[in-house]
Amino acid sequence: MNSTGKPEFSGLDRRGFLAGAATLAAVTALPLRAQGDTTLRIGFISPRSGPLAAFGQGDDFVIAQVRAAVAGGIEIAGTTYTVEIIDRDTQSDPSRAAQLANDLINNEGVDLMLASSTPETINPVADSCEAAGVPCLSTVMPWEAWYFGRGAKPDEPSPFKWSYHFGFGVGEFAKAYITQWNLIETNRKVGVLYPNDADGNAVRAMLAPQLADAGFEIVDPGAFENLTVDYSAQIRAFKEAGVEIINSFALPPDFAAFWRQAAQQGLLKDIKIGQVAKTGLFPSDIEAMGSLGPGLSSAAYWHRDMPYSSPVTGQSAEALAAGYEAETGTQWVQSLGASTALFDVGIAALTASAAPKDKAAVAAAIAGLRTDTIGGVVDFTAGPVPNVAHGPLVGTQWVEGTGAWPIDYVVTENTTDPNLPVVGTLHAYNE
Repeated sequence: MNSTGKPEFSGLDRRGFLAGAATLAAVTALPLRAQGDTTLRIGFISPRSGPLAAFGQGDDFVIAQVRAAVAGGIEIAGTTYTVEIIDRDTQSDPSRAAQLANDLINNEGVDLMLASSTPETINPVADSCEAAGVPCLSTVMPWEAWYFGRGAKPDEPSPFKWSYHFGFGVGEFAKAYITQWNLIETNRKVGVLYPNDADGNAVRAMLAPQLADAGFEIVDPGAFENLTVDYSAQIRAFKEAGVEIINSFALPPDFAAFWRQAAQQGLLKDIKIGQVAKTGLFPSDIEAMGSLGPGLSSAAYWHRDMPYSSPVTGQSAEALAAGYEAETGTQWVQSLGASTALFDVGIAALTASAAPKDKAAVAAAIAGLRTDTIGGVVDFTAGPVPNVAHGPLVGTQWVEGTGAWPIDYVVTENTTDPNLPVVGTLHAYNE
């Protein structure tokens, strides 16, 4: 205190003291993690229990592979960052998916969000990230249900700044199905079992017209609610129309109930192709239907025969599938490749950003990204719309196993990825 009664500032003038105090206040107001933080936190959300559990069956294995691969950290723009993967199970509940995303954003401070498998998981997670300004990558659902189902409009600018999606769309379904259905002779009448949800509404609006344009007659008894118990009305409509092809986008328990009732009511004796999506992707779903499972057709977004490798883990598609089978004692699932590809793209985006703690830089890096993955090239610069990158979908069929497993998953057409060899001939379901 000097003679004027005002405080003295040892070694500082008053202006310098105030500037220093302002700087200190600004620094202490920042979250502690932002101060020189070199840990990258990646959130990963998928369904590993509940009706959609088959989609997340291989995720624990994939996450373990990625954690091992990045255990020494990753170098980006001269800085080595440790990587923390924080994974969560939605229990197949869309509301829980949103809650988990918000928790990872607000309490865990994730730098990047990854979400996999079906609109019930991906859309609420992407919406949470969009609202919070956190970059989000997703895969394994038709991109139309992701893009238009979340409010984007045709021929208008994308409303999304933070969320990005890669993989198949209705166009890939149409190419695979049309090629597949032309492999054997049918009356070209298709009974469709499309639910009243994001997937069902997207394919009804966009896929069914393409199938009709290709010369197939669509028999649509109307949308049904998920977890319906009685499918007698749909079965009756299909029998009366004399359909020989069934195309379903129902949840696994719904399709299983429908298929068993169709067998009991005499429909299946006339069915030459049972082409199923959402169900029919995983051996556990097919085996659960007993003798009614083999012969069903599907479409693969990833297959162990793909000639691609993961830049993150170094594994080939075959090595990933074989490693999973050896460690778990269960048959490989195609979600192994999709989840690994998510990490391939995510880590490529963080690296390309050169500033992985800057969320805007990461989002911008995704928008301009073209990178290799264990599922092939992912190219966000090629469309088909902003925020979306195409992915393959190939025709497949479940057949009686000839090796270690009761059933095998064989590729019967490869229109959308000629690099994947065709190894099977499509056979009529009712043979």
